[in-house]
Amino acid sequence: MLTALSIRDIVLVDALDLEVDGGLTVLTGETGAGKSIILDALGLALGARADAGLVRTGAKQASATAVFTAPDDPALIALISERGFDVAPGEDLILRRTLAADGRSRAFVNDQPAGVTALREIGQALVEVHGQHETVGLLDWKTHRALLDNYGGLQPQLDGVAGAADKLKTAERTVADLKAAAADAAAHAEELTQNLADLDDLDPRADEETELAGERAILGAAEKAVADLADARASLGGDKLSQKLSAALRAVEHARTRAGQAGTDPEHPLLQKLAAAAEAIDRTMVEAEEAIACVDAAANAFDFEPGRLDKAEERLFALRAAARKLNTSVDSLPALRLRFRERLRLIEDGAEAITAAERAASAAREAYDVAAMLLTSAREAAADRLTASVMTELGPLKLDRARFRVAFEPTAGGRRGPLGVETIRFEIATNAGTPFGPLDAIASGGELARFALAMKAALAGREDQRQPVMIFDEVDQGVGGAVASAVGARLERLAHGAQVLVVTHSPQVAARGHAHWKVRKADAGGVTTTTVDALDDEARREEIARMLSGAAVTDEARAAARSLIG
Repeated sequence: MLTALSIRDIVLVDALDLEVDGGLTVLTGETGAGKSIILDALGLALGARADAGLVRTGAKQASATAVFTAPDDPALIALISERGFDVAPGEDLILRRTLAADGRSRAFVNDQPAGVTALREIGQALVEVHGQHETVGLLDWKTHRALLDNYGGLQPQLDGVAGAADKLKTAERTVADLKAAAADAAAHAEELTQNLADLDDLDPRADEETELAGERAILGAAEKAVADLADARASLGGDKLSQKLSAALRAVEHARTRAGQAGTDPEHPLLQKLAAAAEAIDRTMVEAEEAIACVDAAANAFDFEPGRLDKAEERLFALRAAARKLNTSVDSLPALRLRFRERLRLIEDGAEAITAAERAASAAREAYDVAAMLLTSAREAAADRLTASVMTELGPLKLDRARFRVAFEPTAGGRRGPLGVETIRFEIATNAGTPFGPLDAIASGGELARFALAMKAALAGREDQRQPVMIFDEVDQGVGGAVASAVGARLERLAHGAQVLVVTHSPQVAARGHAHWKVRKADAGGVTTTTVDALDDEARREEIARMLSGAAVTDEARAAARSLIG
């Protein structure tokens, strides 16, 4: 519901803050007072086209702000969220638009910068405008199906069709996938067979590449270590080392003997040093033998099988070559092997699987057709009721020559979709003998607005619970008397379940209002401004009397006004 409208520097309006009630609010005033300015300002806030001519002369910028109660409709909340705006639960929705004198405009949703397109989409979800060839919603045939379905209460049938359509889509996709897979397998049967045979021979295992790479690293290090030990063994165990140590020992012993023969005192330091040298050489010979034994033991401790490294490298090379050939990774080879086998199985067993899937798809089509037939029948019945209801409304609204119908057309290509198998269009013939056509074929703006009123009156109480704000601009144009009374009665009826604003010149319509705004011009210091007065009961009677009698309000007009208000 619209709760407030603030206008700054738009045409003749300097500053205006309006509080809006529920029910039916009527706007009256003399011709040229500026009633259209109020609607233009609201349209600006809702994303209508901005015209620099709206900016009041001498002002740098105009602005319009519309405040709505916190949205509770799931579709509206989803739309606001999809457009990137945050609205906390229970928080009012504020749409604001500024317009500079050079024509540049800015838009805001709850003070968050917005694109004009997003503002317009949200505005159209909140407000319907009817009148002067601006009947938003009804002129768009894409809205007609939802209007008819809501009117007929056809959600159960819609759910049935949507569910059947989803199952059919899944079944048909299964058939298509199986056929495509079988065709692909058949086209590559020879290649698949050879690739599978190669993989069967190779027999790749999960994580084998990682294991082989680790084993290769270990075996490579072990091979080098064994080679190093072999070099050490060769150096320690060679004849040259043993011969040299033996020769050295013999030479030292000869020196000791000759020193003794020369009469050297046995306690002489020379003989002691020669003895120590002989002992050291002897120990070296023993330790060399021990070193050889240790090296041999270390070499024997390595679990190294000759040729094992070559086998690991050959296996790793074979796995990687196969992966390159098949354009995959080594780790994926086992799964690819299974996939090749499955694709080849499709050639053998695919026909049976496809036949079963086609039977399931055929059953899904039959189920869909039954659900769609039930929906179509329900729509036709709802269309008959809606047509009768609209035709009942047209006569009192001075559209008695007009004829209305709901046209059904098959969907393009007989498509089985989630919304049924037909498109829905509301059509009208404005005079006897003229063909039916789209709603925008109505030439007169007043007739178009009254037809919209007839449609809304026929749909009232049968649509979904969320009713947008409805605005009717001079819906009573060119009519009076009983027709104007009929217009007022239908507006009042609509206002029982929605918020309705109407610009009117008709006292019969104005008398039906729950709230009454009078738009007037005021002059101050040579400057003309437009202002709006919220009328109390007495002022309201006086305004309706003025509308009845003209500039000079008579007692008879006042009495008639009291009678109209009731």
